[in-house]
Amino acid sequence: MSKKCSPNSIKELKPNEIFVFGSNLSGKHGGGAAWYAYQNFGAVWGEGVGLHGQTYAIPTMQGGVETIKPYVDEFIKFAKQHKELTFLVTRIGCGIAGFTDEEIAPLFKKALEVENILLPGSFMKFLQ
Repeated sequence: MSKKCSPNSIKELKPNEIFVFGSNLSGKHGGGAAWYAYQNFGAVWGEGVGLHGQTYAIPTMQGGVETIKPYVDEFIKFAKQHKELTFLVTRIGCGIAGFTDEEIAPLFKKALEVENILLPGSFMKFLQ
């Protein structure tokens, strides 16, 4: 089964689409995809986790990959409960946080089974 990928560049969203980005726990969305989410899609300053506006924040700045996994697992669970929404996952953790696609992609293995989660193409080669 070939899974649809999220766009490489997300500049606009349809009403049911959610921009999933890497954040920091304090919700200081000062750069990268977090800044874009804050400026354009309703991310809330001071809220570093979860659904806000048309965004979903996953903290990536608090330590190693193992500290990101619980937040990714919670996101996948949330997406399964909200099938009316389509989640466009960006390359979370692969910008300012400094991780690689190869390190982050395995955290999203269970997302492959969830139809309303679209993952970056750069993650897919590490998941198939």
